[in-house]
Amino acid sequence: MRLGRDGIAGLIGLAVSLALLPFAFGLPKLPIVPIGPGFYPAIVLVFMAVVCALLVLQDVAAQRLGAPAAEAGEPPRRAYGLVLAAFLIVGAYIALLPQLGFRIATALFVAVFQFVIERPATVRQWAILMAIAVATSAVTYFVFDQYLSVLLPRGRWTDW
Repeated sequence: MRLGRDGIAGLIGLAVSLALLPFAFGLPKLPIVPIGPGFYPAIVLVFMAVVCALLVLQDVAAQRLGAPAAEAGEPPRRAYGLVLAAFLIVGAYIALLPQLGFRIATALFVAVFQFVIERPATVRQWAILMAIAVATSAVTYFVFDQYLSVLLPRGRWTDW
């Protein structure tokens, strides 16, 4: 049996996550804090391993069922402009984060990223885009700043 691109990518991701997982568990425990520095990396790596394993299984199942490949006459559409736009948006977010602060920069980042991926056509879609951007920023802020006491950047321009 031959794996497709998804299966190979899943195997690579699975190998990377399993190789890094012992390092996350090996980080020193802090006596004062119940959750050590390796807790969140371990969660992310376990999630990555599970998702990559599912990707491999999905690819194997598709190969066994003989899922049809892409239409022979038409090559897959490449979205290089979208990939470049994503990198530019992330770069702008990183550059603006110290200037605007976490809350404003994150809301703008999520809104612009959603807009670039799929432009809203109706007022309802615009409202959903804005609600998701604000909610993402607010929930992330409250979880990390208020609950976990992680200091998030305040803006030089906004002090917010």
